[in-house]
Amino acid sequence: MDPSSPVQGEMYLFHDHGLVLLLGISTFVGFVGVKLIMNTMTSRTVVEAQTLETLWTILPAFLLIWLALPSLRLLYLLDEQTGEGLILKATGHQWYWSYEIGDQVSFDSYMVPTADLEVGESRLLEVDNRATVPYLMETTVIATSADVIHAFALPSMGVKMDAVPGRLNSFSMFVEKPGVYYGQCSEICGANHSFMPIVVEAVKLGD
Repeated sequence: MDPSSPVQGEMYLFHDHGLVLLLGISTFVGFVGVKLIMNTMTSRTVVEAQTLETLWTILPAFLLIWLALPSLRLLYLLDEQTGEGLILKATGHQWYWSYEIGDQVSFDSYMVPTADLEVGESRLLEVDNRATVPYLMETTVIATSADVIHAFALPSMGVKMDAVPGRLNSFSMFVEKPGVYYGQCSEICGANHSFMPIVVEAVKLGD
């Protein structure tokens, strides 16, 4: 799924960064293992080699720092909130979502049954009322729940926030391009957990 927000793009870059590190470690460990199996390296040269012991003590520390610095940067990006733009409140119920936009607009969003789907619509992902947000503008999403713990998740936006009863969790979302974005409740919230999708449509601010 292509990223549609700057945060999700940063998550993809961090994934690639971690993958490079993983491949390097796997290649090195595999090389040493093959050498030991083929008896080109003796156990004495591995176990009693002071230079090698120093190397595999210091090198992992540098690798952890190499992984930790972009990870901390990404954590700060995820937590950054400007408090500007549109405010969308999402409340989880068993088993549907209700939305409030400002003080004037509120509506419920139920999944469209399979028998009522039109051509081109996705099963278990379409809803009767979509949440609409502007693109190229900051949107603050406030997530809460009216009964049990739910989770508001939009993978292409890099968004996953628990909706907890009696608590307001918030995050910022910046949609880079217009379109329809699908998600689902990502918390096991009961028998119909898989039947409460999330659909957010990004349009021009004037619309």
